[in-house]
This record gives sequence, structure tokens and C-alpha cells, in this order.
Amino acid sequence: MDDDTSSVRLEPWSEEDAGLLRALNAPESMHHLGGPETEEQLVRRHRRYVDLSADDTGAGRMFRIVLPEGAVVGSIGFWAQTWDGEPVYETGWAVLPGFQGRGLATSATRAVVAEARAAGRHRHLHAFPSADNAASNAVCRKAGFELLGERDFEYPPGRPMRCNDWRFDLG
Repeated sequence: MDDDTSSVRLEPWSEEDAGLLRALNAPESMHHLGGPETEEQLVRRHRRYVDLSADDTGAGRMFRIVLPEGAVVGSIGFWAQTWDGEPVYETGWAVLPGFQGRGLATSATRAVVAEARAAGRHRHLHAFPSADNAASNAVCRKAGFELLGERDFEYPPGRPMRCNDWRFDLG
């Protein structure tokens, strides 16, 4: 696995990132996730991201994805979750439409693997992209995750979807 992460850097999510979250809420970006969220949902999500980024217990962290020249192009993070009775980390990412297809999500995912490993709380990091989201599934494959198979998943809560269960061994 090529583990180059030099095309991006991760910076902790902050109060100032609410505008980024709104930009990432575009219909073309939210197609595989049930569509755009309401303003109320975005406010709650932003608060969760800020709170998670302020937590230093190893429970997880949210980041903005930044190019070397300073352009902010997306978000990525990891958080504690229980999956099949095992405590794990879950990860998810989003890249602004104008920056997709450049390998930035893959570089950011490799960087978040290092962050999750350093947090040291769980053995595995999982990603659950929609089974029909070819781009996100390619990110998992290129970042070195192992495909465990298709699963039923609920995201957002109340919306069933078919996803792929990808796992990265942090051990």
C-alpha cells in the first residue's frame, strides 16, 4: 500500500467550519447518504464535530481536509462505535465536488488511519460506504482497508441502506 499523505493535511474541526459543512451538504455530495440535511440537522452535526474534536480521550476526532497551499476541501474523522459487539472506530469523509477525483479522499483516509492508530483505543477502523458508491469504495480499497462484505446499515437513522463493510487493522 502506498501510504503517501503529503497531498493533504488534517486540521482539527473548529467553530469556524460550519460553512464547510454547509458546502458539503450539496445534493451531489449527499446522493449516497439520503440527500441533504436540514439546517437544524447541520447545526447538530457541527456541534457534534466541534465537541468530538475537543475531546482528548481517544474517542475520536473530526478534521477539515486542507491542501498544502491552504484550500479547505473537505472533512474526515473517526469516532468510537460498537460493531458486531466489538468496540471499533468508524470513519467517514466528504470532499467538495470541485476537488473530487484527485486522490484527496484517499490521502486523507490514510492520514486518519494514522490518527486512529495513534489514539490507540480500538483495534479496528471501519468504513461503511453505500454499496453503489464506487468512488468511496475505491477510497477504502486504495487506503488499504479489507472488504468484509455487504451489510444492511441505517444511515441516516431511519433510512436503511446497503453498504460495504470495510475494515482496517490498526494493530
